[in-house]
Amino acid sequence: MLRQRAKYHLGQVVRHRKHPFRGVVFDVDPEFSNTEEWYEAIPEDSRPVKEQPFYHLLAENDQSFYVAYVSEQNLVADYSGEPVDHPDIPDLFGAFQDGSYELHFQLN
Repeated sequence: MLRQRAKYHLGQVVRHRKHPFRGVVFDVDPEFSNTEEWYEAIPEDSRPVKEQPFYHLLAENDQSFYVAYVSEQNLVADYSGEPVDHPDIPDLFGAFQDGSYELHFQLN
């Protein structure tokens, strides 16, 4: 069994490498854990490898807020110092400090 270590942590603000959106990490899968239909909808020449961490993000772009599922290879840390304005952030996170949100809940 291959072990993966996530590069980004819960509450961290990240940005997509190729697409103009950023978001807050609220969950991490150690490897791909979405549907085959979702994966097959990605153009073949852009499909990320499945054997890497995938991140669930409360995401935003200039037009909307949404939940995104993104491979680690397609993310970079966001060092803008700007908070993310997704309306669901207060349900999961506390204050924004040093590029991350404090967790509102205790992890096991």
